[in-house]
Amino acid sequence: MASPSDVVQQGKIQIYSPSNDEVSAFWRDKYEKDAKKYWDIFYKRHQDKFFKDRHYLEKEWGHHFSEEGTKAILEVGCGAGNTIFPLLAAYPDIFVHACDFSPRAVNLVKMHKDFTEARVNAFVSDLTIDDLSVQLAPSSVDIVTMMFVLSAVSPEKMPTVVQNIRKVLKPNGRILFRDYAIGDLAQERFTGKEQKISENFYVRGDGTRAFYFADEFLRNLFEENGFSMVEHVLCCKQVENRSRELVMNRRWVQAVFQLADTKCISGAKSKDESVHLQEGCERKDDVNGFEIDISDGVAVEMFGISSSTEETIEISIRDYFFKIKVLSKENQHTCPSTGLMLWESARLMASVLAANQEITSGKRVLELGCGCAGVCSMIAVGSADLVVATDGDTKALDLLAENVASNVKPQFLDSLHVKRLEWGNEEDTEAIKKLSDIGFDIIIGTDVTYVKEAIIPLFATARALISTGVSGESNKDRGLILCHVLRRVDEACILSAAARYGFKLVERWPESDETSNSSYGGIVKNWLSNCQYEVPSTALNIMYFHIA
Repeated sequence: MASPSDVVQQGKIQIYSPSNDEVSAFWRDKYEKDAKKYWDIFYKRHQDKFFKDRHYLEKEWGHHFSEEGTKAILEVGCGAGNTIFPLLAAYPDIFVHACDFSPRAVNLVKMHKDFTEARVNAFVSDLTIDDLSVQLAPSSVDIVTMMFVLSAVSPEKMPTVVQNIRKVLKPNGRILFRDYAIGDLAQERFTGKEQKISENFYVRGDGTRAFYFADEFLRNLFEENGFSMVEHVLCCKQVENRSRELVMNRRWVQAVFQLADTKCISGAKSKDESVHLQEGCERKDDVNGFEIDISDGVAVEMFGISSSTEETIEISIRDYFFKIKVLSKENQHTCPSTGLMLWESARLMASVLAANQEITSGKRVLELGCGCAGVCSMIAVGSADLVVATDGDTKALDLLAENVASNVKPQFLDSLHVKRLEWGNEEDTEAIKKLSDIGFDIIIGTDVTYVKEAIIPLFATARALISTGVSGESNKDRGLILCHVLRRVDEACILSAAARYGFKLVERWPESDETSNSSYGGIVKNWLSNCQYEVPSTALNIMYFHIA
């Protein structure tokens, strides 16, 4: 039999998120492929209530819009219209073309009370793919506004966007640009949170992405695609959240570009004036009145706003009723962690424990990979001497601790511990052992067998923590119970790993030829008949192991 420490001594198997702060290649590709979906979900949730109307445009760039004659404006990444409608109100002679790759955002523009086709042409377009000149005549636009939009595009696709805009811009036209700058507090908050996609490019908690521009990168991007920078301001503001006594530094870059072979446009600031503006925009503002464009994930991190990416679900299991906070269904596809939602196998196992309290009564219980819900542990603690609920994901553990505190009766709180346990991690394992130096009688895992590389560390950890009992004591009082849907890992792989670490399958449900004649008398089948749980999927399995 292999030693439980064997796994620790070998090279670490990557089960949880990497420690270098970067998302995996799988999620990097998924965020790119589903970028439109994430922004569509963003506008479904917030409608037109999240960003403030950008009335500061008149103050910052009014001289570009106030020149005589009708002006054709193109707003790239129009969102819900927070740039469009303030401009229409301030300048009666402009016509605005507004595009966004989120159909829901474009629909919000069309539903706005001030929308009229006589002044606004709103359409769906992904400028990293679609040819803008199909929608607009070449060289027909006087001014392009890009307000915190290019930062949502992958850096490698930014040249395509700039070239696309160049096709429809008049020879003497200009681009008005404002976006996030490196060193912004929001960028700093991403550090250590495994949300980095590439250099200065991050994914927020809601699946939307943000790039932070360095001056040299921005200048080179436009110059290499036929533009020159004629205005440049690096803005720095201190935002104060008085209720939390926090002062936060926000940074963004503001610039104006024109085609490289065009003479300097009227009203352009000189280099000296740009430096003066940069120094002049350092000031402190109250967060309640501060006009800056931030996404939901950034707002949560910066200001402590309750995250709308979470929802509370109500669960009724026999005499137990729980209100569990989990990742909302519409955001579950954005999160690499599977522990932020409640799986059906956990509901089944919780029902079994609620109907068969003898499984945990007076025993020491360990739950592996319980995620944020922890319903099995919360039911077990009513009869067990000790319950330890564990997971390897820190976000899941934060929610789990909150759910335990709000659902478990006060008299049981001292008996239920929430702890980090990454399978195969010797330090984590030793920390759990300190809670029960003689090990655990019952170990439970629901939907913990879906990653093949995790099976060996799972059984190694279970073997290191299960009680070996005392001389003459029956093994029937100690066991490992796994409840799951077989996915990428087949039963043969699970049984092989179990045998390697001294576990024997004594019963399973549904019954197989291997266990139908078990000497344990159909105990798992009896558990299920007692709980009368209506199993929603024939793919659900329960495997009951003892020490061989």
